[in-house]
Amino acid sequence: MTAAQFSGRLDAVAGRVREAASRPRPAESTLTDADAATGERWEEGQVWAHMSEFVPYWIAEARLVLAGEPGAEATPFGRVKSDPARVAAIAERRGDPIDALAEVVLTDIAILRGFLDELGDSPAVWASVGHHSTLGDMTVEDIFEEFLIGHLEQHVDQLDGLAS
Repeated sequence: MTAAQFSGRLDAVAGRVREAASRPRPAESTLTDADAATGERWEEGQVWAHMSEFVPYWIAEARLVLAGEPGAEATPFGRVKSDPARVAAIAERRGDPIDALAEVVLTDIAILRGFLDELGDSPAVWASVGHHSTLGDMTVEDIFEEFLIGHLEQHVDQLDGLAS
């Protein structure tokens, strides 16, 4: 995947974030489908809270991988779902107004777009490898798919599911 392809997906997800933020709120008891790995189910505020905290984290982790020495052992990066800072941020923000959380997400998407522009389409950049503690070796392209743009898409899918 190229930066331009990721950029197109980022445009689409930004539009979907705006649309999700403008919809009427689902009932408080409405929960997402169960996470395939953990069985965890979230209400709307938790989804928005998570979306409002993960983009800056994963950009920083991708930068860490990119700073690694070519040919050296893969740079360790990342966190797991049980990470205390991740869990605390979701708990802390889950009651914030959706409009405010959506603005954070859209600002983070703009920052992510700038990062994409910075990376460009160099195959060597996208093939840089880091090591995640549970997922193993991952390229920067994998990080974008799993933790950034693909992750935003997954959570907007959850918001769409809550609205139906």
